[in-house]
Formats: sequence, structure tokens, C-alpha cells
Amino acid sequence: MVEAFYGISSPWAYLGFPRLREIVAKEGARLVLRPIRIIQANGGIPLRTRPVARQAYHRVELLRWREFLRLPLNLEPKFYPCRTIEPAARLVIAADRQGFDGAALSWGIQSALWSEDRDIADPATLCSLVEECIGTDGKALMATSDTPEVMGAWLDNLQDAERLGIFGTPTYVFDNELFWGQDRLDFLERKLQSVKNFDPAPNVPSVLS
Repeated sequence: MVEAFYGISSPWAYLGFPRLREIVAKEGARLVLRPIRIIQANGGIPLRTRPVARQAYHRVELLRWREFLRLPLNLEPKFYPCRTIEPAARLVIAADRQGFDGAALSWGIQSALWSEDRDIADPATLCSLVEECIGTDGKALMATSDTPEVMGAWLDNLQDAERLGIFGTPTYVFDNELFWGQDRLDFLERKLQSVKNFDPAPNVPSVLS
């Protein structure tokens, strides 16, 4: 089992998501999505509060990775920073718990923010994305995302991340080992290849639609 702890509005989580799914599917592992917010307890801080020099280099790195991965990415998306990420994150959790493809929904939400200039804090936008990405009623799934079970899972994700020592996103966890950042996916892949006692996965698509 590979657990992905990630901020759904993180550009790095967006850039790494297609390759993460591809690696996990190729190696026959099971992907568990654990969306979280910034982990302040372990030193996480929002980009806009960091020194100007770090913000400038952040932009340089996004440019490099956008070109290298050939993924569409708006460096100044209209709705970033997001007003809130919690409804979108809980929607992904709800989709998984209802047996839908949470990864497909997550990718749709991330793409909406980073390549389509859509407001992922807006309930109407989220309802539309549910219908576009997983073909079910958006309002019904939104209602499910407000249940105590989903709220509890959202809070558990953060508590587990803090306990594991996670300080930034995305962080991938496999075999009790942390892999921080989409630029560590090569190491995750090597680890999966070297350890054969992970959970077998159901048939998971190796590419994103």
C-alpha cells in the first residue's frame, strides 16, 4: 500500500500525480489518497509567507518541471491561493469511501485549479467536477462529504501525517518510509520494486484520462 499525503492545491502534488498513479499501477500496489492541509505542527508554512527569494525560486522550479513533464500548468492561476481546500479534499475522501475513483476526481480538481483557472473552493464548480470526472451526482456526493465519517477521516489524515513526521506535501509513504516531493518518485519506484510484500491492487488504470 502506498499512501499519498498531499495538499489538493499543491502544484507539486499536481505535477507528480500522473506519474504516481502510473508507478503504483505498474508495480501492482494499492494507492490510498490522504489529502491534508499544511502541517504547521511540523514546520509547514504557506508559500506566500516565505521569503521573497524562496518564492522566486519556487517559480523557477515550477517552470522547469512543467517543461520537463510536459504538463499544462498556469504559474499564476486565477484562484490560487485557494480560499479553502477542505471541501475539495473531503470530496475526494467521500468519493473513495463511496467506491468511486477518488484518484480520477482528485486529478480533475487539481487540473481545474492549475490548468483550467477554475475555483475549486466553489461548491458549484466542485459539483460539476464530480459529474465530469466520475459520472455521479455532484450534490449528492457533496452531501456525503459533510458526514461525520468523512470529517473524521479528514482530521485523521492530518493527525497521521503529524505522527509520521510529515512536514510537506506531497509525501508518499510505503513500508514505513517517507518520500517527500514529486521529485522523489524515482526512489519510491525503486522501493516498490525491491519490496514484494505490499498489498496487491485491483485493476487500476495506468494512465489518467
